[in-house]
Amino acid sequence: MAKAKAPPPSSSGGKAAKKKKWSKGKVKDKAQHAVVCDKATFDRIMKEAPTWRLISQSILIERLKVNGSLARVAIRHLEKEGLIKRIVHHSGQLIYTRLTTASD
Repeated sequence: MAKAKAPPPSSSGGKAAKKKKWSKGKVKDKAQHAVVCDKATFDRIMKEAPTWRLISQSILIERLKVNGSLARVAIRHLEKEGLIKRIVHHSGQLIYTRLTTASD
């Protein structure tokens, strides 16, 4: 006799209703770091850096907002002045620490 009709298939045919929109990706802001060492930056390096427990090029760049080459020169200057002590000397990363007294 009369059979029950099956519901008609959906019009999408099993695909997603809307096509996925790809994001353009995250864009990192360009860092505006100092390229030339002025008197204020030099004084800040000389005062603050020798008090840090860990001193490296990356840390100087991050905390003082200076250029990488400026950070390397500053680290060499601090070591020559005897304000910091070298821990690791590697071609990729130079790691220093503050000078400690005999009581430490």
